[in-house]
Amino acid sequence: MTDTATPVPPATDPAFTPPSLGRRFGALLIDWILCLLVAGTFAHPTRDGWSPVLVLVLEYGFFLGLFAQTPGMFLTRVRCVAWADGGRIGIVRALLRGLLLALVVPALIMDEHRRGLHDRLTGSVVTDAPRR
Repeated sequence: MTDTATPVPPATDPAFTPPSLGRRFGALLIDWILCLLVAGTFAHPTRDGWSPVLVLVLEYGFFLGLFAQTPGMFLTRVRCVAWADGGRIGIVRALLRGLLLALVVPALIMDEHRRGLHDRLTGSVVTDAPRR
């Protein structure tokens, strides 16, 4: 018996359609607000600009690495998975992706699958999250 719930890896799925930029931006906005709140507990985010960025990188490393979704991604129903096999990207690649995302420019250089440079360098892609 085959498992029909197993998703096809994005790299081999000719019907792969990435989520809208609006949902992706919404997830980032939610995550950024959470990072500002968390950073405010140990630094002054407007004076110490590094603190929310550090929290964002760590948030991405933890949540993407272990759960394939940040809190913002969960709310906007998207997730970040490995391009080649559709699995989790792991903590190291998630930290690197967060660091590259913090640089902003890599996120603006996208391909036809809406994979930013940060996604291509870490072998990841943002997809729709399956409904539960």
